[in-house]
Amino acid sequence: MGGVPAQLVPDNPKVGVDRANWYEPGLNRTYLELATHYRTAILPTRPRKPRDKAKVEVGVLVVERWILARLRNRRFFSLAELNQAIAELVADLNTRPMRRLGVSRRDLFLELDSPALKPLPDEPFEYAEWRVRRVGLDYHVDIDGHYYSVPHRLIREQLDARITAHTVELFRKGERVAVHLRGTGRGRHTTVPEHMPSSHRRYAEWTIERILRDAGAVGPSAAKLVALILETRPHPEQGYRACLGILRLARQYGADRLEAACDRGLDIGARSYGSIQSILKHGLDRRSPPQPTAQGQLLLDHPNIRGPRYYH
Repeated sequence: MGGVPAQLVPDNPKVGVDRANWYEPGLNRTYLELATHYRTAILPTRPRKPRDKAKVEVGVLVVERWILARLRNRRFFSLAELNQAIAELVADLNTRPMRRLGVSRRDLFLELDSPALKPLPDEPFEYAEWRVRRVGLDYHVDIDGHYYSVPHRLIREQLDARITAHTVELFRKGERVAVHLRGTGRGRHTTVPEHMPSSHRRYAEWTIERILRDAGAVGPSAAKLVALILETRPHPEQGYRACLGILRLARQYGADRLEAACDRGLDIGARSYGSIQSILKHGLDRRSPPQPTAQGQLLLDHPNIRGPRYYH
């Protein structure tokens, strides 16, 4: 008995309706995709205009009188029990002849509505969320902490991202410029080789050489750390965000402290922006690193410490 009406008249919640207008409503893209998939038109009501859906408002009053009022003195001990009681009363309400028309709501539905309904689509609707994203200097966009590549010529461009449970599609002015399988893991990259610039191409004033030069201006430890980050990534461009973030910490903490933090990071094997930021935040760059125990230094004499004879 399922089907799709030619037109729907819902309320106008902000999550679905960008502009409530009876003649030319503005729907958000996900809501519009839902209507397109089911081949129906959505005409939301105007704000504070209950007459736009008068029959629905009357139906609410009927349900309150014939269902809620009849259940108000009963006690239920589970949601399933309550739903069962409501379902029985709904069936009774729909088969009850209406006083003025002499026929039931179910009879009218079968006679008028059911023949006019369109068949359901063969495929179920796939929910997709739309977001606006700007392309970074590394020609990747951030979707929930995972980075997806686009053609490098789109650096700093603003794109529309269509996100489903399995895919990420990126559009520029309505043209799809990239599509990826949905990636997992925050801070990771999904990169298409064809999106990468040639190794000799300079673009957007940011190159590996410039990043290394700016790191060298901070100090030798900063330059070494930045070089290690770029070398250890599958593609050097994937390290741009971390390197730029580290270098920008000099604005807040100064070049001297940043150089000391990078030196400390090299000692402990830190290779990320978050690690260097944590060192500066907690002042670890100002503390002397623990000195290793000198070779041959005698250990404390304690009965719980096993001496070298124990192992022979």
